[in-house]
Amino acid sequence: MEETEMSVIGTIDSVKWLTVWELMMCIINLFVLAVYAVPIKKYYRWFDFLPSVGVLAAIASALSGDMTLLALIIESLTLLVFLCTIRRLLKPKVWTAPKRTAFRIVRSVICVCGAAPMVFALANAGVMRYNPVSDFSGMSYSKAFVAMNERLSREYPFGEWKSIDWNERRSRYEPIFKQAENNKDFDLYYKTLREYLFSLRDGHIKIVNDNVYDGNKVFKKEVGGGFGLSTVQLDNGKVLISLVLENSPAAKSGMKPGAEIIAWDGKTGKEAFDQTIWSESGMATDEVKRLNQGRFIVRAPIGKEVQVEFRNWGESELTRTKLTAYDDQFETLKKTKIKLTQADLEASPIEGRILDSGYGYVKIKHFLPNSNGTSPEESLADLLNMFQDRHVKGLIIDLRNNPGGDDQLAANLAGFFVKETKHYEYVSYYNRYTGKFELNRNEVLKVKPAKFHFDGKVAILINSRTGSSGEGIPLVLKGAPHVKIVGFTSTAGSFGLVSSPIEIKMPKDYVIQFPDGRSLNQDMKVQGDADNTGVGGVVPDIKIPLNEETFKASVMKGQDVELKYAIEAMGK
Repeated sequence: MEETEMSVIGTIDSVKWLTVWELMMCIINLFVLAVYAVPIKKYYRWFDFLPSVGVLAAIASALSGDMTLLALIIESLTLLVFLCTIRRLLKPKVWTAPKRTAFRIVRSVICVCGAAPMVFALANAGVMRYNPVSDFSGMSYSKAFVAMNERLSREYPFGEWKSIDWNERRSRYEPIFKQAENNKDFDLYYKTLREYLFSLRDGHIKIVNDNVYDGNKVFKKEVGGGFGLSTVQLDNGKVLISLVLENSPAAKSGMKPGAEIIAWDGKTGKEAFDQTIWSESGMATDEVKRLNQGRFIVRAPIGKEVQVEFRNWGESELTRTKLTAYDDQFETLKKTKIKLTQADLEASPIEGRILDSGYGYVKIKHFLPNSNGTSPEESLADLLNMFQDRHVKGLIIDLRNNPGGDDQLAANLAGFFVKETKHYEYVSYYNRYTGKFELNRNEVLKVKPAKFHFDGKVAILINSRTGSSGEGIPLVLKGAPHVKIVGFTSTAGSFGLVSSPIEIKMPKDYVIQFPDGRSLNQDMKVQGDADNTGVGGVVPDIKIPLNEETFKASVMKGQDVELKYAIEAMGK
């Protein structure tokens, strides 16, 4: 199973993540508790005032805006120590240790128990650390942008990895933000903000209070109209229709799934596809970008007319038609955007069965916490035991569309497929005191073999929607002799940590969150995240071609092509 390595040295090292006020409270509390546990022989009046100083530090901490769990634990203990010692503050008296040995032991034990929450807080200080929110909402568009860019230039975890030139970003976007503020052009402000964020190519960056489907007037204005279809691009550049809604303009014009778009709105199908820029969220890899381009090429302002040339599958005749975008309430986007339902979140994330082909199949929907029923580890163990009893030929782990969740759970489940301890990740955060990224020595994850080990052949299914912690198992198991990674694309390429995210408030009440930590491999190099070229994530060992044959099988016939390839890979 996975284990988070913690040590005395790591806990001491965690002091670097504390604020000045948190550090002051820790020192005062530990000193006071130590004195009460092992009473000093000489009485000092100043000692009685120490808990009061701790309370003042707690008040200062709260006023500074530090409301993290870490601060609340330390502040609570500070208040408790003050309340337990207030009698000595009000009625000073010479120090005397309890006469009875039993009382001395009890008091020492109470002091040790009081220090336990402090030690716990210190050990976890890196994960729970205070990361101040930057409030630039009262600034002009351009000044807020410059301030955001400045903070990110220091603290964004992947600036160096993605070769981001922050001065170039400022030179490129600051004039546009100034133009937007001078002309009071909100649309330009929003689109420029969005373009800047997406230029960082990180799936973890998001405007948290921007529901594009509900109330976003710019999104509605630009891409609120649909024609009743969606597309994908084959490896050879052809743009084929993957979805046609009944009674839509596309359906009425004779378009069918599999039709090739030859021309769209005065451009070739490939040109129109490549020039599509809209999406709901950031796109780290080119593969994620192409997925969204296929969905948004056929979106337009409501009422817009486009000239289209298409050729239905298997036909030689070219059809020219005119389509008018209508308000479909974003139906084609919603149908092509995988999203976990409430039922998915409430049910076990682990499902499995034995396929007719004789292979075991396990679907892992997510790695989010779930308090209902059996733990995911137990569910997987039960399935693997059943598979072994039934002598399955091999195992298929389906991580397609898995958005991630908890690294610890991902590493726990990986433990069922390793024979020896493997590295999962080192974690690095920005230290605001040193101005550098530093390791959190108490957050080193290792994957240790589970009591039950599946040692047969394993195929792992991935796609461009396998993101964040969903990329963890493929990262850990890639390269193992008994494991093959199978998919049309790499994973999403967004493996950064969001323990205590960078949060920035921008004009018009937009709240933006950025990842705050790097995941590092055994060589201390960034792992999982895409670089500035749009390449990243876990690359399949068996990359399935997206051609006419696989498109026809998956889209038109509804076959699970990736599953078929996985079975073939294990049969060799």
